[in-house]
Amino acid sequence: MANTTSAKKATRKIAARTAVNKSRRSRVRNFIRKVEEAIASGDQTQAAAALKAAQPELMRAATRGVFHSNTASRKVSRLASRVKTMTV
Repeated sequence: MANTTSAKKATRKIAARTAVNKSRRSRVRNFIRKVEEAIASGDQTQAAAALKAAQPELMRAATRGVFHSNTASRKVSRLASRVKTMTV
């Protein structure tokens, strides 16, 4: 348990940042899930549209520090390659 005033404030700040990051991570996962579902359904146009919406969200999360930039790039790359290999 924090004893000093500054430690108590730091604990509050960490809790607030954790809540924001959790929300952002959840939002990104939802976008990724939409792409996965579109790929599973076999609809390439829907999958491409979902990927186009998911890419900026992933990169925004990387900018905000929720994900490492390489992680976000890797996820976008893998999703894009899966969408690209789908048959029309």
